[in-house]
Amino acid sequence: MLDVTVIEDPEAAAVSLDPIRARLLAELAAGPASAAMLAGKVGLPRQKVNYHLKALERHGLVELAGERRKGNVTERLMRATAASYVISPLALASVQPDPDRFRDQLSARWLLALGARLVRDVGSLITGAAKARKRLATYALDGEVRFASAAERAAFIEELTAGVSALIRKYDAPDAQGGRDHRIVVAVHPTVKPTAGHTAGHTADPAVEDRSAQEIEQ
Repeated sequence: MLDVTVIEDPEAAAVSLDPIRARLLAELAAGPASAAMLAGKVGLPRQKVNYHLKALERHGLVELAGERRKGNVTERLMRATAASYVISPLALASVQPDPDRFRDQLSARWLLALGARLVRDVGSLITGAAKARKRLATYALDGEVRFASAAERAAFIEELTAGVSALIRKYDAPDAQGGRDHRIVVAVHPTVKPTAGHTAGHTADPAVEDRSAQEIEQ
């Protein structure tokens, strides 16, 4: 099972967003199960669960993990193909964000467009590398910092911009034969805190949003 996989097909995306099928995916990410085993967990008849499992299987979201005999019946044990899924902007190709349409380093919506392109491009690279059975060379840096003030944050961003720009100038070799282009994305945004009744990343702490707005005004 993959840790995470990207859904690029619009029909597969629609299938995964169905609440019942999303619940089945979550159950099968925890381990293989049959339709009968899942029926009790999701509160549906086994035949109905089978119907949903077949739809998920058609789009490669679940796969056969094995079979077992139970009385006169052979049960199919299914498992999720990944522990988690990300829907690529390619699933909405005609309306996917285009960060080249406008550039505003202080715009949260431009940051969102960059993030969407990152999901799209890395998802496509993963798909291509898997088909070619090759490893994909990537790197990511993740961390958190607490700024004492808006002025400190502005100074950090200025130094970060200067440092990354200097590295790009140092190592960029546009005329190198056999070289390969790489995209660099660096982001700074307020940390999203979970609120009661919500999981992290789903609902922002209102205090964080208020603080961000005040800093922008400064």
